[in-house]
Amino acid sequence: MALVVKKFGGSSVASTDKILNVANRVLNDKHPDDQVVVVVSAMGDTTDDLISLAQGIDDQPYKSSYSREMDMLLTTGEQVSIALLAMAFQKLGQPAISLTGSQIGMHTSSNHTKGRILSIDPARVIHELDKGKIVVAAGFQGIDKHGDPVTLGRGGSDTSAVALAGALKADSCEIFTDVDGIYSADPRIVKGARKMREITYYEMLEMARLGAGVMQPRSVEVGQHFNIPIHVRSTFTDTPGTIIREDYTMEEQGFIIRGVAHDEKVAKFAILGVPNQPGVAHKVFAALSDANIDVDMIVQSIRNVEQDITDIIFTVEQNYVAEAKAVIEGVAQKLRALGVEIDEDVAKVSIVGAGMLGAPGVAAKMFGALAREKVNIEIISTSEISISCLIKADRLRAAVNAIHNEFFPID
Repeated sequence: MALVVKKFGGSSVASTDKILNVANRVLNDKHPDDQVVVVVSAMGDTTDDLISLAQGIDDQPYKSSYSREMDMLLTTGEQVSIALLAMAFQKLGQPAISLTGSQIGMHTSSNHTKGRILSIDPARVIHELDKGKIVVAAGFQGIDKHGDPVTLGRGGSDTSAVALAGALKADSCEIFTDVDGIYSADPRIVKGARKMREITYYEMLEMARLGAGVMQPRSVEVGQHFNIPIHVRSTFTDTPGTIIREDYTMEEQGFIIRGVAHDEKVAKFAILGVPNQPGVAHKVFAALSDANIDVDMIVQSIRNVEQDITDIIFTVEQNYVAEAKAVIEGVAQKLRALGVEIDEDVAKVSIVGAGMLGAPGVAAKMFGALAREKVNIEIISTSEISISCLIKADRLRAAVNAIHNEFFPID
């Protein structure tokens, strides 16, 4: 007997026919004594449709004043899909029950629209499994200390599934999606992208953080915490996918980089001419932190040595541009900065790989590939296993292909 958690994304449950296909697939894979939890996202484009409805009220629905109501709205999407999938199992003769985030004991912070899981009490899930039912659980959502629904951010259903697998001490966690694994780049952009058999938690976390949309960063963190191998595979085929685990088997070692990630949903902020003195950066980023706005790629450079002023440049998610603008303009005024510039016509391209540690020339190869493609770099940031460049958005496809061809030449 095995306890298995399976997650199916929105494209896998986009219609009632697809929901019935998911139910059939789960039952075909299930051994007689297996206990199965199925975590699902909202159907197809439902979440985007709900966001569009909110934009009909205000074109900036992610303002902090709306965040609770956005969660109240967005959590309805998963309630539709879990109810329909539970009905599909029952139609096929398998007892099943649908449970929302609160009913599976998913307790979160009160950071609406981007909550963090604090704890899970899966007692109700265990009770239903022991009665022989398949549990169909809503991903992407939990409940805070006030009893309010809280969503977990983009890709949050992955985090729900991995966290629930950890809390249940599941034997396996499978993430089913519309692609058949994790690739060295987005196969929709790079024709020669290569599917990986394995990738480490550390590398997958960097790729997810830098824009690879297959997994949410927090889901990888949770998998590493519980040391649960995560199998990312296709809903529509039986082909083996990619295993995210602690370390490689011997056959997967030897790569300098594992992949090229990209992110189009970024915006660049520049605060021009702030005093070059201690405490200025703290004032800027503390104000953003207080507004619960995440910041990436930070650069500070001397603008005018004689006047002793500097520019502070950073990026944020495009969803939070309006709120970040209000915060930064207030801070800039207090600091008597020369001005604030915002550029939403940018994108980020990154390489990731543990193999670059102690491998000279990796950055030079990346920059050389961009130079030959005549792609200008606006910001560079690095970590131990990644290098990221901010470029113009209309050059993204060319940049991703050039970098991928540099590190993964076509045989």
